[in-house]
Amino acid sequence: MSAQPAYEPIIGRYVTIEVQGRSYRVFVEEAGQGQPVICFHTAGADSRQWRHIMNDAELTANYRFIAPDMPWHGKSLPPEGFEEEEYLLTTEVYVETVLKLVEALALENPIYAGCSMGGRIALQLALNNPEPFKGFIAIEASDFQPAWYDIDWFHRPDAHGGEMGAALVSANIAPQGPKAERWNTQWMFMQSGPGVFRGDLNFYTKDDSLVGKLGGIDTSNKPVHIMVGTYDMTCTPEDAKRTADQIPGATLAVMDGIGHFPMSENPATFRPHFVEALAKMG
Repeated sequence: MSAQPAYEPIIGRYVTIEVQGRSYRVFVEEAGQGQPVICFHTAGADSRQWRHIMNDAELTANYRFIAPDMPWHGKSLPPEGFEEEEYLLTTEVYVETVLKLVEALALENPIYAGCSMGGRIALQLALNNPEPFKGFIAIEASDFQPAWYDIDWFHRPDAHGGEMGAALVSANIAPQGPKAERWNTQWMFMQSGPGVFRGDLNFYTKDDSLVGKLGGIDTSNKPVHIMVGTYDMTCTPEDAKRTADQIPGATLAVMDGIGHFPMSENPATFRPHFVEALAKMG
């Protein structure tokens, strides 16, 4: 008798939402039961970055993890007519996308967890739209991060945007991580759609700075926990500390030997820090 297939507990499905009058068919993965945690990926990647957390039987016994592919990313298609436009992610579209997903999936009091641009939007939500959430885990997040690179290199006729993206992120992946996971992390960027990483970086490096605004976040019943890797040169520990210091009551964890993509590049080292972050959400 042949062995039964070893299926992972992660399941995927599609949900359609409307954002600023446009319809988006969004792919969502989930695993577990209990307290919902909605998890957002970095720029230029997709929900696969969260696969290790979602395959963790100890965590999924108490938490229901939901990881969407943002529109234009992974298995989520761009909207109709995308071929006639330039993709440039904005704060307004990003915030509305998150809120519409929470509503469409009927998530009650979810914890928000996001990395890089997903961490930046965590701070935007904590400041301006905290109501639907129990708390915020902002990973590799800062108030603003100007580019130390030319984002136009990620969408040119004479350069492969995916390979350029992987080259950029390789500088932000700590060498202490397992080789296989470091390369898996880069592979996601190699697969990014044309111009998508550049469009995300437009949001991350140019759009709607939070400098001087974070003091308005109320952490009295919506905790904010910031996490940063010591090997992150895009959002350094100093950037994260500067950001946390502006938010009354926010907490900060600095993770040794981790770069800008902790849940993907070094899941074993990231795990205890994430367990601590979940516990801080109450």
